[in-house]
Amino acid sequence: MQNLDIRRAETRRELRQFATFPWKLYKDDPLWVPPLLKDRMKFLDASRGSFFEHGKAEFFIAWRNGRRVGTICCAIDEKANQTVNKKECVFGFFECVNDAEIAQSLLDQASLWAKVHGMESLYGPFNLDYEDAYGVLIDGRDRPPAILCGHTTAYYREFIEGYGFKPARGENLAFARDLNSGLDEFEELNRFAARVNERKNFTIRSADLSHWKEEVDNVYELINPCLAHLPGFEPWQPEALQELMAPFVDLAEADLILFAEDRGKLVGFFPALPNFNEILIHLNGLRYPWDYLKALRYARQKPKSASIKSVLVLPEYWGSGVAIMLFAEMIKRLRAAGYEWVDMSLTSDDNPRTPALAERVGAQVYKRYQVYRKIL
Repeated sequence: MQNLDIRRAETRRELRQFATFPWKLYKDDPLWVPPLLKDRMKFLDASRGSFFEHGKAEFFIAWRNGRRVGTICCAIDEKANQTVNKKECVFGFFECVNDAEIAQSLLDQASLWAKVHGMESLYGPFNLDYEDAYGVLIDGRDRPPAILCGHTTAYYREFIEGYGFKPARGENLAFARDLNSGLDEFEELNRFAARVNERKNFTIRSADLSHWKEEVDNVYELINPCLAHLPGFEPWQPEALQELMAPFVDLAEADLILFAEDRGKLVGFFPALPNFNEILIHLNGLRYPWDYLKALRYARQKPKSASIKSVLVLPEYWGSGVAIMLFAEMIKRLRAAGYEWVDMSLTSDDNPRTPALAERVGAQVYKRYQVYRKIL
């Protein structure tokens, strides 16, 4: 490989080169949503990034003839590994030009790094956070991703699978539902929810954003028992959930964060957030001072879509109808707030319940992602 060099990014300048490589790669891709560069730099900083409180990571740039041609991150989530007693290296920020040799060299670097650190497998791609840019986009290139969903080039799948990676679990699906069509389906959903309400004692309440930390603690009481049935499930730690959801308090609309209770017992959680990727796609990651002028203009623009990232119902309440009540109430509130469509992402196609619920309300898959594992 002519003049190809993989070097670790350590200084602030090098980390900025690492962080800004996607601007070079996706500059002509209208579907790519630039991350906020300031937030990304904080995320990569070992002295400030939340991941480094429970793990370690190193960042690498591939150079050819003095030009950046790819990046990869190698990380060990020590708390997650300890929880499930495994030795796994997470790789992420995997980006490269369309060159199989460069992709192989980056993955070779990740494999070597993992072995040197005593790891037995590679898992990814994730951008350190398991919920950030999950997997490789394998289908759905007709619209930009919703918040927390990634966007990758079409050739990454071939590179990763060609290196010997196998799907770690089923495909992860993003569903979309137009809120101004198929109204008969909504009426049927409302009738079903009303029948459940007549027979049960479920109540639906909005989140209390003034006590957000306590509300996240409530979610923690649900998340592990609600998701434990999924293949490859890894238990959430309370600190990790607080880290993930802390920024949402500034983004959320209280009426779109729903909790279900049965005589005061918390049994379900169903949140929706404005899809701010509709705004971020215009802001260039606030990379330059003039980008802030765009931000002033777009700050007054309300997203046309909202994004639902989770539906949690305690297993003993599956089949009770409480999930239908949550869906019906959410759709009513989204339509009243003027949203035109809703994204529901991501759920695995090997999840026995959530895809069926999405399809029941008339949602259709519009993106598919795949996450991979390779035994070293």
